[in-house]
Amino acid sequence: MKARKFPLVYPSASFAGLLFVLAAMWYAASSQNSPAVYLLLFTLTAVFLVSIPHTLINLAGVTIALESVKPAFAGQEVSLPVEVTNGSRATRHGIELALSGSSRERKRIDCIPGGKAARVTLRFPARQRGEHRVAALRLTSVYPLGFIRFLKKFASSQTYIVYPKPAGDLPLPLSRAPSPHSRSRADFGEGDDFAGVRDYVPGESQRHIDWKAVARGQPLMTKQFAAETEGVADLDFSAVGLATVEEKLSQLALWVIEAERAGQPYGLWLPSTEIPPAVGQSHFHQCLRALSLFQG
Repeated sequence: MKARKFPLVYPSASFAGLLFVLAAMWYAASSQNSPAVYLLLFTLTAVFLVSIPHTLINLAGVTIALESVKPAFAGQEVSLPVEVTNGSRATRHGIELALSGSSRERKRIDCIPGGKAARVTLRFPARQRGEHRVAALRLTSVYPLGFIRFLKKFASSQTYIVYPKPAGDLPLPLSRAPSPHSRSRADFGEGDDFAGVRDYVPGESQRHIDWKAVARGQPLMTKQFAAETEGVADLDFSAVGLATVEEKLSQLALWVIEAERAGQPYGLWLPSTEIPPAVGQSHFHQCLRALSLFQG
């Protein structure tokens, strides 16, 4: 990522305290005509002035590069991996990385040796489904004394996907009768063959959670079973009996998760998109991406 032109230099919050101390020392020195106080005043002022170019140089040669952002469900957090590279020979100290417009999420890098890189992860809430652009990133430094802040902004063209929040109480739509989307279908069965576990997705049924693992202090995991029945789950937007578009998309997202978990082939049918039945991670993310980008 390239830095925007005209980096900013402005006083930090502690600069006001420095001015107050210098003003008090000036008043004391002038009122008492004390050479010692004058000497201390001029020394502190000189140290402050010398620290300014050190603050400006501290971000010279520092660049950032964004890594791929994994999709997240609405209501979860988006994880943004960032690599901060020091292209100069000198060590850089006390660098902070943040997203523009976000004052809460900051990552501090205490030290980056010359020619090395540091990897940090910024996290922020995924509030709304859809495709979003990563906001501009800011590198700031107040090193060494903290009175002057130097800021470099990096524009970003990278995007990330937020899937609809999985929610709903309707059962997975399976029927013996033929449908317009599949030639034959059978009742859905979970089967008895245990196929492993995966990360729990908020909103899906809790009856498949591996509670024994939770009791041992492990994170929430969902049991997976091999499907023993044949058939196809037709996930049809127009057939979902809910009031709003967002409720329908949330229910469809939950069905996609449940069908994928059980190894049940499923197809997705939206007004402008048709995804034939299949199963697997590629198909799973294709369906969720279509739900995320749906324009009703």
